[in-house]
Amino acid sequence: MDQHVDGAALGAADLRQPCPVNSWNEWDPLEEVIVGRLEGAVIPPHHVAVTFNMPALARRLHRFTAGMRYPKWMVRRAQEQLDGFIRLLEGEGITVRRPDPIPHARRFRTPAWSSRGFCIACPRDGFLVIGDEIIETPMAWRSRYFEGDAYRRLFKEYFHAGARWTAAPRPQLTDELYERDYRIPAPGEPLRYVVNEFEPVFDAADFARCGRDLFVTRSNVTNQAGIEWLRRHLADRGIRVHEIVSTCRQPMHIDSSFVPLAPGRVMVNPDYVDLERLPPVLKKWEVLVAPRPDPVEGRLERITMCSAWISINVLSLDERRVVVDATQPTLHRRLREWGFEPMPIPFLAYGPFGGAFHCATLDIRRRGTLQGYC
Repeated sequence: MDQHVDGAALGAADLRQPCPVNSWNEWDPLEEVIVGRLEGAVIPPHHVAVTFNMPALARRLHRFTAGMRYPKWMVRRAQEQLDGFIRLLEGEGITVRRPDPIPHARRFRTPAWSSRGFCIACPRDGFLVIGDEIIETPMAWRSRYFEGDAYRRLFKEYFHAGARWTAAPRPQLTDELYERDYRIPAPGEPLRYVVNEFEPVFDAADFARCGRDLFVTRSNVTNQAGIEWLRRHLADRGIRVHEIVSTCRQPMHIDSSFVPLAPGRVMVNPDYVDLERLPPVLKKWEVLVAPRPDPVEGRLERITMCSAWISINVLSLDERRVVVDATQPTLHRRLREWGFEPMPIPFLAYGPFGGAFHCATLDIRRRGTLQGYC
């Protein structure tokens, strides 16, 4: 677009077009999506909020690699699979948008701390789309403090086309927020969290959208203050926020625990979700218990920032079609039994950068309206 177009003329043109941002749930037909990118990715610097969210192998490796660029071979393998994912989306007629590269290796500082960046592989974490509103979230990792800069060009475009654009209170991320002596609770011990209630923090990936109802897990990056901020922010729109109690000893992000697939149907991880403690509003829902992840072969596939339950981190293209990792035949079979159409492609190489299909995307437009399903 010509940057010198008259603003008044642009505004008048925008009023004649529907807002390009519209997404209320996880299953309406997907029309436009932002997909993350890997260029310049940096292994996140060592910090209590980062290290204790990783599996054991990644935690050991992180001691020696924190702050370094990802190895070229690792980026290359992940990029090949990311390109295949983008081809699948575009082949289904979905518009794919991309953030702009930013210099993750450059050190930045606030008055209280300094850090290097991470990557922009997972746009799901930093932004929550509710209808026509884009909400920037106050993420708890210092290395992600300026990650939103990569999306500014896109969000300005969406704003000029009629979208609402909101930012939660920018967090200070000072030492007071973190439990510096944190350790992962042993089996049978009460859950503990890396972040306390010093200020509101949350990742959008800790929320699952079901129209007028949102579901959230308290985690090592999302505290009760963050949940309450979003609850108050959305209350005037008639949207309710319900908590799913996670039993994971390293809880981070709901989209490998509680995965809505269609109206009244949700897939849950039996290791991380207590089926007897689901919110009462889900009593009429069909709860689909996910199969245990199939083991993956190959030493390289075991290098990841994610748990084995990344297997259910799927992306629904509509109420029937579900993009799922090619290494999970048991899940493919179960999805077919449940009446869905799995679309398997390889994506395990994306794990070292923080996620899978749901993490790697941010829904911008799904064809549907605000409805209640609970």
